[in-house]
Amino acid sequence: MKNILKLIPVALLIISCNSKVSPEELNKINGYWEVTLVETPDGEEKEYGMSTSVDYIELKDNSGFRQKVVPQIDGKYLTNDVKELITVKDSASATYLVYKTDYANWTEELVKVSDEVLVVKNDQDFIYHYKRFEPIKIE
Repeated sequence: MKNILKLIPVALLIISCNSKVSPEELNKINGYWEVTLVETPDGEEKEYGMSTSVDYIELKDNSGFRQKVVPQIDGKYLTNDVKELITVKDSASATYLVYKTDYANWTEELVKVSDEVLVVKNDQDFIYHYKRFEPIKIE
């Protein structure tokens, strides 16, 4: 009986680490995101303050794009023509964002997405934490 009780926390930990994202959560990925923290594979953390550019992500029916944009004081965004195409792929245990450009292809695991937080892990085990971008309002 004691052995079974010892296994319960381990089982709960394994279940809670499942990073499969629901379709409802995936819908929350659309919008503007600002990187706040990057965790390296060796456990180091690099915090980011205010950035001059943010990521705009748009997904519909499991495909879309990500584009770097530069917020302006008037509430508009400067962009270029570079879009990273995204396809959403599901596995039994995780949801992945598969990126494609003319120059490279790569995959990120979608660890968490909510109204305010986006966390992805790339194939080099760097974990990127984003917050929903809020433009500065000058009155």
